[in-house]
Amino acid sequence: MKRTLGAYALLTLAAAVLLAGCGASGKADTRAAGGGAPPPAEVIHEGNAGTARVDHPEQFPLATAGRYDAAPALNVTGVVSADVSRNVPVISLASGRIMEIHARLGDTVTKGQLLLKVQSPDISQAFSDYRQAQADEVLAKSQLERAKVLYEKGAIAQKDVEVAQDAEAKAAVAVETALNRLKILGADPSNPVPVVEIDAPASGVITDQQVTTAAGTQGLASPNAFTISDLSQVWIMCDVYENDLADVHVGEYAEIRLNAYPGRVLRARIDNISPIMDPNIRTAKVRLEVANPGILRLGMFVTATFHGARKETHAMVPATAVLHLHDRDWVYVPVDGSQFQRLEVTAGAMLPGNMQEIVSGLAPGARVVQNALVFQNTVEQ
Repeated sequence: MKRTLGAYALLTLAAAVLLAGCGASGKADTRAAGGGAPPPAEVIHEGNAGTARVDHPEQFPLATAGRYDAAPALNVTGVVSADVSRNVPVISLASGRIMEIHARLGDTVTKGQLLLKVQSPDISQAFSDYRQAQADEVLAKSQLERAKVLYEKGAIAQKDVEVAQDAEAKAAVAVETALNRLKILGADPSNPVPVVEIDAPASGVITDQQVTTAAGTQGLASPNAFTISDLSQVWIMCDVYENDLADVHVGEYAEIRLNAYPGRVLRARIDNISPIMDPNIRTAKVRLEVANPGILRLGMFVTATFHGARKETHAMVPATAVLHLHDRDWVYVPVDGSQFQRLEVTAGAMLPGNMQEIVSGLAPGARVVQNALVFQNTVEQ
């Protein structure tokens, strides 16, 4: 009986081992069939990412980079400001209260146009002095005529006539002085009212206003009521770094470009280079004069381009050969057969004939793909 139980135990153990082996084999087969993790990926290292190969290179015509001799360009930022020699202040010599204002900041006015009215006690006093001087002159003339008659009849001496003549002359001077004061204050002698009308002394645009209705003015002691600026010619004030001043000369011209009008290029003359440097940023103020075609406004930012006297040789290619990608400029050049390489360049200004200047990155005589955008689209597809 014991021998039978031992044999049974051995058979049971052998069966368990056999089943365990079959289970392990089944798991191995399942893993081999794809039920587990995939095998490691095989990495293929490519060549230069800027190199591309096409099947039919003859579909992409090539162009030869030309030669362009250009003076070195210096680009700086400038601000449009008024020419101070063309600013005309509007003042009231008579102090008093402002009754009416007929213009305001930003208006375009013409010479002689009514700007404001001032009620002034100075005008009242000036009219009083003028009328008194006129009365004194009438009296002096009468006394002179009487003195002449009495002298002819021998009733008075020659010196009495001379005294009367002197009094009459002084009365005439007083009248003339009072009249001139009225005119200086801006009053009309034929209209004896204590109100003076201030007219525009010149034509232009009101660029500053310091008065309001019902405000007071103290004549020359107060700020200018208005400032009229002639904006037909304006200044452009630029900051040029110390290291770049050698390329800027008085009397030469600079190109002016505006963000608001990218297609317009203006020519401005260098009128002055400040003899004083800014000690903080090491720049000097450069003043340009430019005729205003009607698009320049005070405070507008512009880009001024100065051209040095030294000539530099740059390449120029068709504008379509330059690819603008990720804020950088590229061209495609043939390397070998159907292989092309993408080169980074620095594009410059647009030139006549739909050509574009290449400041750096490409030499004259190099061959480039004529239409870089079409080539790039083909490569991506």
